[in-house]
Amino acid sequence: MSLAERASRAPVFARRKEDRLRRRETDTVVSGLIGPQPLRRETDGWLERWMETVADLARLKASHPMLDAVIDEQDGRRIRIGDHWLFDFASCNYLGFDLDPEIIAAVPEYLSRWGTHPSWSRLLGSPVLYEEIEERVTELVGGEDTLLFPTITHIHMSVLPVLVGAGTIFLDGRAHKTIYDGAMIARGHGATVQRFRHDDPAHLEQLLRSSAITPRVIALDGVNSMLGNAPDLREFARIAREYDALLYVDDAHGFGVVGERSPDELSAWGMRGNGIIRHQGETFENVIFIAGFSKAYSSLLAFLTLPTRLKDVLKVAAPPYLYSGPSPVASLATTIAGLDVNERRGDATRLDMFRKTQRVLDRVHELGIYTPNHSGYPLIEIPLADHEDIDAVGRFLFDRGIYLTMAAYPLVPKDEVGFRVQITAANDDEQIERLCEVLGEINERFELQHDHHRELLRERAARHQGAVR
Repeated sequence: MSLAERASRAPVFARRKEDRLRRRETDTVVSGLIGPQPLRRETDGWLERWMETVADLARLKASHPMLDAVIDEQDGRRIRIGDHWLFDFASCNYLGFDLDPEIIAAVPEYLSRWGTHPSWSRLLGSPVLYEEIEERVTELVGGEDTLLFPTITHIHMSVLPVLVGAGTIFLDGRAHKTIYDGAMIARGHGATVQRFRHDDPAHLEQLLRSSAITPRVIALDGVNSMLGNAPDLREFARIAREYDALLYVDDAHGFGVVGERSPDELSAWGMRGNGIIRHQGETFENVIFIAGFSKAYSSLLAFLTLPTRLKDVLKVAAPPYLYSGPSPVASLATTIAGLDVNERRGDATRLDMFRKTQRVLDRVHELGIYTPNHSGYPLIEIPLADHEDIDAVGRFLFDRGIYLTMAAYPLVPKDEVGFRVQITAANDDEQIERLCEVLGEINERFELQHDHHRELLRERAARHQGAVR
């Protein structure tokens, strides 16, 4: 039976009429999972093949109120979808800068000076605001230089192919999909791509020893976007230097949250929020550090920490710098204002977020629920014992007023299907306590994974591996 056929027979906890949820006018309403769809080509079934690979996700998108939702109203970390008000634990605006009155108030002055959008490509010209941000990020992060792009996705798609050329990308097995896609673009330009097991430096070193192709790039996440953990970057950096490779680190979820360690730090997340490299006490030798402002700083902007010589090359070799429209002025304004706020009260904000995250993790551990999060960072994935329960669990959360990220297959492996909680500084204590209460209700009503489930999964995987051998 195909994936699509199996998915079509699964119970669907559909969007209800009484929810009064709006659909976008451009949405195609499908019948069942896929339904009849027009083909650009009548004989090769290319749409069916695509839908076959994402059958579970497509079904949820069509039926579930927490996927592809239209947000009708926002009040702090409360959102309204149709007639339902929910507490928002899907936001990645970690520092709450999206709601900060000081940051919001800074925007009009920049708009009056620069208009809404500088439409030059950056190669033609950039507002001096870019120079200011690059200088301040260089000081904050502590690298040699900084180059801004609109998004991290732009960086992966354009910079990875330049860095590797016809060499080899050694790609972490759980690297973010956008890093993977950037690696595939590089492969189309002649690069070789080899995958190493997630967070396994020994396997990486084995692959490096058996490969003679240069140049070499090792690409991985800083704080992983689903697991919530960070690799041992000191060990990966050691390997990169020993094998003359570049270590390429995407810290989208770490920058703004974790930072350099100090005896004066207010929490175990460190100080200043200057990223996972500084948090682990590593240097930028043989390291390209990628991060963005779209999460912690709530601004449409991203950057690389890199040598000045490489910055000069990318200005004429990376297509987004040459051809793409830049970030809007409002995002440049909120980035600058956010950097100001971070200097003055960022550590106090992180301490508050740390306290709230610990409260939720303590509740998870109290209930005996398994989470892969062992870092204590504010991304908490909770897998289900049966991946087919995702519809019912998501519907229950929605009805109980909790909005979060549904982790469906193939976004995560089937043994990790569940949901992800993101804690931000703007979630108040009432919302945190409500989340803890609903986690208890879910634990009683549904079968979540506990430690014994993980042991059974490991035993099953070991038996399968033995049978294959």
